[in-house]
Amino acid sequence: MSLGGTALQASLVVVVVDLSLFATALVALRGTSVVAGLDVTIVSLFLFAGATGTALGRLFVFGGIDRVGASINTAIVSARPLFATSFAFGLLGEPVSLATGGGIGVLVVGLVTLSLAKGGDLAGWTPRDLLFPLSAAAFFAFGNVLRRFGLESGSASVLQAVALNELGALLVFLGYGVTRGTGRFRSAGRQSYGYFVASGALTAVALLSMFGALALPGGRVAIVESLGATAPLFTTLFAYFLLRDLERVTRGIVVGAVLVVFGVMLVTLAA
Repeated sequence: MSLGGTALQASLVVVVVDLSLFATALVALRGTSVVAGLDVTIVSLFLFAGATGTALGRLFVFGGIDRVGASINTAIVSARPLFATSFAFGLLGEPVSLATGGGIGVLVVGLVTLSLAKGGDLAGWTPRDLLFPLSAAAFFAFGNVLRRFGLESGSASVLQAVALNELGALLVFLGYGVTRGTGRFRSAGRQSYGYFVASGALTAVALLSMFGALALPGGRVAIVESLGATAPLFTTLFAYFLLRDLERVTRGIVVGAVLVVFGVMLVTLAA
């Protein structure tokens, strides 16, 4: 992003890389019958999950990185268990224990600590900018609830599901380009493309792992989301060593990230 990359460009490059890798793997393993045996309803569900949980989620997450920095953005996005637990309870009937509620409470304290921390993007940010990672968290969580529902049917393999998910996201970005023009895609800095391609390759591994976890027997959304919410520990560490010219990792960010992860651990142990 610091090389002139935009949220739209980053989202599009990542989804194209992901879809290319998944489609190549599907063709190699299944030949031309990549969607054979899939119900139209299940196909539509994964496309919709990609359009909401991936396309909109990524737009907000890259927008958040641009505004508040990677360390704070990732920690706020890790509020996904808050939304995932609510969505899973309301839509899938997954239980919510007292310990889970306590873990969510600790997680909220961590988020508040992060919002008050004087760190992140060196250019500065306002509390209103936190709406970007919070919105990303909500979309990601909603998408995972849809994916869990679709994977429970058993008619789609993990690879088929993740490929359809990325196709749904790609359709959203292409639709945006058709209706609003491609200027915001073409105006991005060329030097940033290599970084986003590498990010897409890493994201492909992460997505495949997450879909595999959701497809496991007992792969409850709250557990998968909570384990994924340990990301702030890694991002804060990487940002401290790799982004010193762009971000300030303060004691408040570290404390907030640890509280978020501790809250996540409580949610996971209670599940």
